[in-house]
Amino acid sequence: MSDKDFYYTITQPGMAEFKDRGSKFIAYSYPIATTADFKARLEEIKKEHPKATHHCFAYRLGINDDAFRVSDAGEPSGTAGKPILGQIDSKQLTNALVIVVRYFGGTLLGVPGLINAYKTSASLVLQVTPIVQKVVEEKYTAAFNYLQMNEVMMAIKQLGCAVISQETNLFCRMTIGIPRNRKEEALYRLGDIRDLELEKVDSPRVGD
Repeated sequence: MSDKDFYYTITQPGMAEFKDRGSKFIAYSYPIATTADFKARLEEIKKEHPKATHHCFAYRLGINDDAFRVSDAGEPSGTAGKPILGQIDSKQLTNALVIVVRYFGGTLLGVPGLINAYKTSASLVLQVTPIVQKVVEEKYTAAFNYLQMNEVMMAIKQLGCAVISQETNLFCRMTIGIPRNRKEEALYRLGDIRDLELEKVDSPRVGD
């Protein structure tokens, strides 16, 4: 369980190029929220660059440091995916994917040359991709009477909470993301609303 209040990510894609001894490396950065997002992006790149020699990548997801994946995609082990991930981690990013496409130029770069090329490519694309700080939210479900909707919505707005889902009937049920750095204030304020039932949902959420 992470105790971070904030995290860093990217919200738009970027692209950069690097060349070394005839080989061309094209790096792409993408914001992703799930492994399905990653798979879709990788498929797009493979369709866009079907004749590329390699499609190497690394990504990190979530706020716990165990959700990541790297691939050398046929390059010597440890020469592509790890250097790319190293650049993602050097900027403390999560929910971020970097894919580096290589067109072989006829000259072998050797292990140090490959590590440098993939590291530099990833570094260049992250330099041109805006990095943003976002808040970590804790998920709660709130159950309340429909007549209290205005009071609940006003509190949620003033506390900077996110509405993740809601069911509106005579008795309403709402899943909200409470910013971790305002949790005590939010629980006190929402707990003050008559007959509102608040229940924590297990895993923390990275806000939109």
